[in-house]
Amino acid sequence: MKTDAVLSLLSLCKKAGKIKAGTFQVEESVKKFKSYLVICATDSSDRRKEDVKNMCEFYEVSFIYYGTKEDLGACIGKTENAVLSVEDEKLALSIVKKADGNSL
Repeated sequence: MKTDAVLSLLSLCKKAGKIKAGTFQVEESVKKFKSYLVICATDSSDRRKEDVKNMCEFYEVSFIYYGTKEDLGACIGKTENAVLSVEDEKLALSIVKKADGNSL
């Protein structure tokens, strides 16, 4: 796992209980308007990336492609995870800033 500011912030979000992981939980978080940012792994399938993009655009939630499934999973204590939702506004803003031009 690479160590960087974004993954460290995601780890902090997990400790604060402000992360939802996995497609079902992320979708639920977005649809209940609890999500401030959705992060999709860069090595996810094109279909998953498109689904995440469409959902986030429809519900007007920020999203970025960042890291690998392994990176995202490791920073929240799992083996792999393709999609995460951040449910804290300030942490989400910090993550977007640290992610550099990866946001859409």
